[in-house]
Amino acid sequence: MIKNLTVIILTFNEDKNIRAVLKSVKDVTPNVFVVDSYSTDKTIKILKELEITYIQHPFENYSIQRNWAHANNPFKTEWILNLDADEPITPELAEWISTKFEKEKEQADGFMFSRKTIFMGKWIKHGDQYPNYHLRLFKSKLGKCEDKAYDQHFVVDGTVKQIPNADIINTVAANLDDFILAHNRWATKEAIEILTTRETGDVQAKLTGNSIEKKRWLKQNIFEKAPQFSRSFMYFIYRYIIRFGFLDGKQGLVFFVLQSFWFRFIIDAKVFEVHNLAKIENKSTNIIIKELYNVQINK
Repeated sequence: MIKNLTVIILTFNEDKNIRAVLKSVKDVTPNVFVVDSYSTDKTIKILKELEITYIQHPFENYSIQRNWAHANNPFKTEWILNLDADEPITPELAEWISTKFEKEKEQADGFMFSRKTIFMGKWIKHGDQYPNYHLRLFKSKLGKCEDKAYDQHFVVDGTVKQIPNADIINTVAANLDDFILAHNRWATKEAIEILTTRETGDVQAKLTGNSIEKKRWLKQNIFEKAPQFSRSFMYFIYRYIIRFGFLDGKQGLVFFVLQSFWFRFIIDAKVFEVHNLAKIENKSTNIIIKELYNVQINK
C-alpha cells in the first residue's frame, strides 16, 4: 500500500455508489478522505461503518470544494488521487499504483488516466470517448482544480505523464432522466459562463499539448468560433460519424445524440434565450440571468 498517497472523494447522497469506489481503492492506500456536502441518505452511515475519515463542508461549486479538500487533507500526504463518488478505479489502475507508481513518480509531478465511460450498461469506446485522459493523481503542493463553473480540470505546475490501460470507470448515469437533468444543469452553468465571464480556466489551450490542453484549444479555436446552433450538428456528425461513434450500437446513438448534439444545442439555446429576452424586455443580460436562474452577476 502507498502510504504517501491520499484518495480524496467528494460526496452528496452517494449511498448507491460509494461502496464500489471505496472497495476499488482499499488495497491502494490506507488514506481515504471524503468531503461530504451534508448528505441526507445513508452515505454517512456507510462511511462510519467502513471507518472512513470524512468531514462535512458546504458545497459552493466543484472547484472550491475540491481545492478545499486538498487544503484540509488530514493525512497531509505528498500525493493525492481525486475521484468522484461514482468512479471506481479498475484493477489495472489499482495494480499500477501498487506496483509501478513508486518508480514512475520520480519521472513526473502528475499522472493522467483515461475514463472508461459506461452508458446504459455498455462501454462507449468510440467517438473520441476512449481513451479520454484526465489528470487525477498529482503532488498536492503542485496541483489544483481550475476555477471554472463548468468543465473544470485539474492542473499541475510540473510535468505530466499519461498512463495507458489503467482506467477510472465512469458510469454516466443511473438512468436517462438523471442523465438529461444533469446535462441541463451543466448547460445552464456553461450558458451563464458564456454570457458573463467567458472564463478560460488554468488549463493551457495548446494544440500540441496533452489531451486536455488539445481539447481546450479545439473548443476555443474551432467549436466556439463556429456558427451558433449549427455547431452542435457538426459536433455530433464529427463524433458519431467521422469518429465512428455509430460502432457503439443503439446505446452509442442515444449517448452521442444527447451528449454531443442535444447538450451543446441547449447551451446555445439558453444563450439565445437570454439575449432575446434582454432585447424584448429592454433589460441587461445580467438582469435576465438573475430572473431566469436566480444567479446574481456582480458586474
